[in-house]
Amino acid sequence: MTELNNLWLTETIRLREEHAGPLDDLEANRLARSAGGDLPTRIQRRALWLAERDGLTSALTHWLQGARLALLVLAVLALVSGAGLAFAALSDGQTPVNVFWALGSLLGLNLMLLLSWALGLVLAGDHGATLGRLWLWLSEKFARDAKAAQLAPALLLLLQRQKLNRWAIGVLVNSLWLLAMLSALVILLTLMATRRYGFVWETTLLSADTFVTMTQALGALPALLGFNVPTVEMIRASGDAALNIESARQAWATWLVGVLVVYGVLPRLLLALFCRWRWSSGQAALRLDLNLPGYAQLRERLMPTSERLGISDAAPEQLHTVESGVSELQSNGALVVAIELDEQRPWPPALPQNVNNAGILDSRESRHKLLEQLSRFPPARLAIACDPRRSPDRGSLALIAELARNASATRIWLLQAPPGEALDAERLGDWHVALQQLELPFADCAPMNWLETGHD
Repeated sequence: MTELNNLWLTETIRLREEHAGPLDDLEANRLARSAGGDLPTRIQRRALWLAERDGLTSALTHWLQGARLALLVLAVLALVSGAGLAFAALSDGQTPVNVFWALGSLLGLNLMLLLSWALGLVLAGDHGATLGRLWLWLSEKFARDAKAAQLAPALLLLLQRQKLNRWAIGVLVNSLWLLAMLSALVILLTLMATRRYGFVWETTLLSADTFVTMTQALGALPALLGFNVPTVEMIRASGDAALNIESARQAWATWLVGVLVVYGVLPRLLLALFCRWRWSSGQAALRLDLNLPGYAQLRERLMPTSERLGISDAAPEQLHTVESGVSELQSNGALVVAIELDEQRPWPPALPQNVNNAGILDSRESRHKLLEQLSRFPPARLAIACDPRRSPDRGSLALIAELARNASATRIWLLQAPPGEALDAERLGDWHVALQQLELPFADCAPMNWLETGHD
């Protein structure tokens, strides 16, 4: 996943919490603290974990797929539109072709929208181009994921801080118009190569000298690239009727192609490259705005004062062992822990020498303390003792799942009933079903051999 996607998901989580309230983020905060790093790094780690848990990561994947499909649809429309401009200019059923009418058909709409985009960029700044809004709308429709609706506003807010949305829209708009102009150019060349056209200019108010001046002025830049410009005699003669001279037809055709290339294709190409360069350079400067309330309130939770001073609760000496030369996510230790046992249950049982006891988790503080320790020193094997006389409620199952995520291997020990009591078969069945859904192995006997040796 790219850095932009990471920031995007982080901003999406902030917006979601801002509108719907804080998320259940205890485990996400703990994992972010254990991973270390500065505050922005921890905020991103927390957000990415929450996004993965809540399905936003997959929603982003769906949105990007929808965005690509929307872009493909717009590209096809641009190609068809460009071809339509060329057909409108030359294949209108009229011959000879009015050269300036054809030029207006090819370039008029493009130049007006180009001027509108440039004025919007200079005067309005962060404007919303119609093509940009259409692309975002199509992306959401093609994504077909309800959670993807939160992604577009988050992206816009993220880009607006560095004023990158104008360049992203600029890349889109100019690239699509570049496709349209290239399509028009190809169709124009195809029509001229397969049909014979005569060219004239017509006027009621203007003089012939005006058209001579306009033709030469428009052809000055194309002439630098090697395109022909009709001579003064050809221009004047074309005011009466289409010239049948082959050289005149070729000169007008070349002039028309050159004007389309210089004033239609090249400006869009250069602007697309310029916007792409600004987008790439600005993307490297994207950062989280830590002054936003949604991020500022995470500071104490992700970088508590005690941690900055290098002080943390010391883990019990027998809790774990860490093998030298391995990463923090590996351990050779074995650990047994119990969840909410009553006084009728003697604890701990007799344990092998290399198996450590983490005690009984019967309070919020004890759970958080153990989870903090396991996030730093995960055991290789973990046995979780549960009392099947209690119902497998969602809180207990969530705790079991969270403990299991912090160990290389986990087994559940369903304790036998105390002497004189019997287990409820239906409740025991509920435990079996719940643990099967968690895909955790379980048994009603102590897995001591497994804890000690790693096998049965």
